[in-house]
Amino acid sequence: KGDRDRLTVTLAGDGPAGRLVAVGGPDGAVKGYVENPRVELPVRADGKLDVGGAVGKGLVRVLRSAGEGEPYCGVNGIVSGEIAEDVAAYYAASEQIPTVCAAGVLVDRDWSCLSAGGALIQLLPGASDETAALLERNAAAAPAISSIYNGGTPEEAAAIYLAGIEYDLFDSIECGYVCPCNRSRTTRALLTLGKDELEDMYRSPEETTLSCQFCGRSYAYSKEEIKALAEKAARMARA
Repeated sequence: KGDRDRLTVTLAGDGPAGRLVAVGGPDGAVKGYVENPRVELPVRADGKLDVGGAVGKGLVRVLRSAGEGEPYCGVNGIVSGEIAEDVAAYYAASEQIPTVCAAGVLVDRDWSCLSAGGALIQLLPGASDETAALLERNAAAAPAISSIYNGGTPEEAAAIYLAGIEYDLFDSIECGYVCPCNRSRTTRALLTLGKDELEDMYRSPEETTLSCQFCGRSYAYSKEEIKALAEKAARMARA
């Protein structure tokens, strides 16, 4: 709700994909990563990618952090490894919010992404049983969400999932992958290592390079820069 609010969803499963992390904010900027993105598994019997097999069993963690105050963390077990099913299960079990969630990716023959998208619909307090039943029927009859977004729009997806329900479009924002990493952040991260470890890095024959796990951007530091950071860390420790 606030400009500095962030929502982080982590699926920590025992599958070959490892940890999956996604972070988003109210401005529509999102980022995420898969610990092992090069997983190769046979497709399922229905011809779809075996996301559940890649994720495995484990825990779903949802962290809501605001600009001030303690963050809220909720946890639920991974029920299938299929992302949408686990998000809906988390809301039902951990936050007691009836939720319809769909998510999908349409992959081309060369493994490029043709389309990707999702839908998240939640019942507000006081919603009627008839509305809940209609949402369930609409979700069951809806085509694959990735096919809707293959040339379609979020408004078209809303019309399918909310068919027969009167609704208003309150807001629309542009979403996109944005990673705020920069050299200043990696420098601050190096300083937290302290004088001794920075001096060990300075004496090492290997160059120092930090890579962002979200976007893959790399930041290289020369020996002179590491030495200067070690001296700064020593001054900070004495202050």
